[in-house]
Amino acid sequence: MSENPSLLKSPRWLFAGCFAALITTSFAFISRIILCTTPACFPADFALDGVKTGELIGAGIWPFAISIILFSLVIDRIGYKVAMFFSFACYMVYTVMAFMAYSAVHGATPDDLATAQASGYKLLYWGSVILGLGNGTVEAFANPVVATLFSKEKTKWLNILHAGWPGGLVVGGLTTIGIMGAEGFHDWRIVLGLVMVPAVVFFVMLVGANFPVNEREQAGVSYRDMLRELGVFGAFVAFALIFAQLGQVFALPLSQMLGAEQGKVLPWVSYLPWVLACLIAAGFGVYTRSFGRPLLAFLIIIMMPLATTEIGTDGWITGLMEDPMKHAGFHPAWVLVYTSAIMLVLRLFAGAIVHRISPVALLIVSAMLAVAGLFCLSKTSGAGMAVIFAAATLYGVGKTFFWPTMIGVASEQCPRGGALTMNALGGIGMLAVGILGFPFIGYLKETNAVNSLKDNAPAIVEKVSANEEKEYLLGNYKPMDAKKVEEFSKTASEADKASLAQAKDAGEFGTLAKMAIFPAFMLACYLAIFFYFKSKGGYKAISISKADEAPASEM
Repeated sequence: MSENPSLLKSPRWLFAGCFAALITTSFAFISRIILCTTPACFPADFALDGVKTGELIGAGIWPFAISIILFSLVIDRIGYKVAMFFSFACYMVYTVMAFMAYSAVHGATPDDLATAQASGYKLLYWGSVILGLGNGTVEAFANPVVATLFSKEKTKWLNILHAGWPGGLVVGGLTTIGIMGAEGFHDWRIVLGLVMVPAVVFFVMLVGANFPVNEREQAGVSYRDMLRELGVFGAFVAFALIFAQLGQVFALPLSQMLGAEQGKVLPWVSYLPWVLACLIAAGFGVYTRSFGRPLLAFLIIIMMPLATTEIGTDGWITGLMEDPMKHAGFHPAWVLVYTSAIMLVLRLFAGAIVHRISPVALLIVSAMLAVAGLFCLSKTSGAGMAVIFAAATLYGVGKTFFWPTMIGVASEQCPRGGALTMNALGGIGMLAVGILGFPFIGYLKETNAVNSLKDNAPAIVEKVSANEEKEYLLGNYKPMDAKKVEEFSKTASEADKASLAQAKDAGEFGTLAKMAIFPAFMLACYLAIFFYFKSKGGYKAISISKADEAPASEM
């Protein structure tokens, strides 16, 4: 392949390659989401309930955070190109493991189906973990590359870069809907395998490109000063979430290895993540003698509900909107595709918006619209297409600028942190939604449905509930059993069928209404930041050469 050296050195070519890489991350995301929330696909093939589905969705999310945070600690030393190679390898491994999971289930005999489902689920789960690592690595190199290329207009160009995320959702969503809607569709490997198309595109574009030196290094800011921006608070939150997630995965196997009772976790193993996080935070304190920049600490707190509002709701909205969209004659994923198209267009024209209002004011408006959008979506049960898409428009506009603008604010206000401040913020958000957000939404869905049934038809609750309670990070729960509901419905009275339908609505739409509390909390936080900057004379980006004027808080 002939290469144009001047083209490969062009900032716009490098930006385009990073844009294509971000498209790959969301292309993989939406194909998994649709397959996870389509009853005839992953739930049927691997016998998944709501919370298990949430855990599988989360498995593609929380590793994102581990790779983006850990790579950010070393990416300036190993180089952006190494990170790019690693991300491409992850997409290849994920595709192979997903294909193996399909073969495990569809090649099983009826007697071996349960074992094959468990084996296939493990392959799909761990393949999703590897996919998440690859997705996180893309952001680990893309964010600092773009912030360095366009250091005078970070928020604008980070918003344009992150138009790649909804762009991938639109392309991947349309492709997935088209393939799954084709007559005779039965093989979801076709859907998952398509992720390699954009992956190969970004690899070809970036393999010969010249990556820049990060602006932090150009300015001579030391590695220790970079860590000071994150400080003890950021280190504790990041590693507490990392170890909490790893604890979910490894606590039980570790306990069994150490002789614990079958199915039980040793008490000290449960506390181990917090001990490790405290030790790392203490190490940060000794090395940096910094709590971290206070504004960054506040942004970290906001980022956790933000990620659940945007990524968490995106992950569940296809399943939650299934019935109203089917009644209207459309695939439920159209809501996600539509809101993503709104995000794509608005982010591409973010520059004009950012020039007119400050990034913080933009976040305030976004939070207000997200609250209204989620609340309106929760009222669309039985509504027509016009009502559904009007509510979806509010939600889509509201969530558009959250993620890239938060990263832009972190980069503009904490430039000495380089790649770490931007990527740690995104990583913490993704960890929070993977560990807490997705399972929590699934938990809300299951418990809202059961509670509705308890209120309206308590006599049938036990007849349609699972035999045993299931474990969840924040407590146990007892969901409805889909097979029991199906069998009971065959002979149920009209009143009982109505109660089941009402319970299903409560699980789906009641969940969307409760999700509005997250952007409401964010709105209060953004107002506080707005008045803080107003007291300082207004929002102004900090130049890397002047960053010494606002050092991180010393301990």
